[in-house]
Amino acid sequence: MMFQERAITRESLEKILRVLDSDEGVRIDNELNRIFVNKTSKKYCIDISINNKDEFIYKNSANEVMYFLKDHLNESSKIFAY
Repeated sequence: MMFQERAITRESLEKILRVLDSDEGVRIDNELNRIFVNKTSKKYCIDISINNKDEFIYKNSANEVMYFLKDHLNESSKIFAY
């Protein structure tokens, strides 16, 4: 199986987070880090990767994820759904 990713807009990010399946995710590329968001059956997992070091943060809802991400998104952020 080949995974496909597509660029998404910041405006569509919350909608995509709400409907994520367990085999899907979101990647955010910033100048200094990469952020991955996945969803288990109960929680969202946010993985912030900086210089090959990962920090995992868990949130209960798409709203909480969006609130967390607002400080991590900037004009140069590139967002992808996969």
